[in-house]
Amino acid sequence: MRRLLTFLLLLALAFGGWLAWGVLTPVGPGGQKFVLLKSGSTTRKIACELKAAGVIRSEKAFLVWHYFHRKRSLKAGEYLFEKPATAIEVHNRLARGDIYTHTVVIPEGFTMFDVAQAIEQAGLGSKDDFLKVVRDDAPLIHDLAPEATTLEGYLFPDTYEFTRTQSLQDIAAVMVHHFREVANAIGLKEDVPHTVTMASIVEKETAVPEERSMVASVYYNRLSKRMALDADPSVIYAELLANTYQGALHHDDLATKSLYNTYRNPGLPPGPIANPGRSSLEAAMHPAVSDYLYFVSDGNGHHRFARSLEEHNRNVSAFRRTMHRP
Repeated sequence: MRRLLTFLLLLALAFGGWLAWGVLTPVGPGGQKFVLLKSGSTTRKIACELKAAGVIRSEKAFLVWHYFHRKRSLKAGEYLFEKPATAIEVHNRLARGDIYTHTVVIPEGFTMFDVAQAIEQAGLGSKDDFLKVVRDDAPLIHDLAPEATTLEGYLFPDTYEFTRTQSLQDIAAVMVHHFREVANAIGLKEDVPHTVTMASIVEKETAVPEERSMVASVYYNRLSKRMALDADPSVIYAELLANTYQGALHHDDLATKSLYNTYRNPGLPPGPIANPGRSSLEAAMHPAVSDYLYFVSDGNGHHRFARSLEEHNRNVSAFRRTMHRP
């Protein structure tokens, strides 16, 4: 009997030592190591993936530890391991759901092509796949913009934190939801496609917030007089859609055959040409009261406004002199 007890004691000590070695000894992943644990994975599969990544010392010890802590479920997601940690610390992180998030910055005025590129650079999916979602999921905004063929204009600019467990559809939906929140906050409820399209042109024309309502007034004045908008950004967007944009606009490009070319076609383009921020949306909703019909850069980040073509031509000449000044 004494021998049996001694054997059992030695066995318990050996098991305790093995378990302590397996869960209390820190393991260094050898640099940054990302581990993606998919939803529905069993604890055994999670342990195998952690062991294969060099994050834990023993998958069996990890499973034993989890057995005694089964009330704490392990959360799916992407985890970043970059410093030595014990299996207990790893288990605690998975139980908390301390998952890694990818920061995606969408500046005001980004087109859907720019947004797709940002998504790809963040490692959340390919640019082409996201653009497909932007086109296929246009019905997300059809209650506000029934004729929308893409989500262009409704992917609201902001800094987002996304995880790799979110689908590209989820990501697009988050951006559209944010647009809805802002639209509701500023009272944008009527003529949404018209307002967002105008706001997108204003956004692309000036980065100076205090000028946006004046720029909007110019375009509204031109619309009221049935003048072509002559908005260069709309021509650029037409070429982006056709995949012919070369990075600069030339005189010949103004003849581009597209409904988005506001030199050839009167009125607003068929839809937004970028994703405007709150300031541009408000400018499109509440334009300044003016009789200006033209504007041109002053060469210093702002614009000169004009009521007549003659005055505008003088401003253009002044801009050219500024650009050629040594």
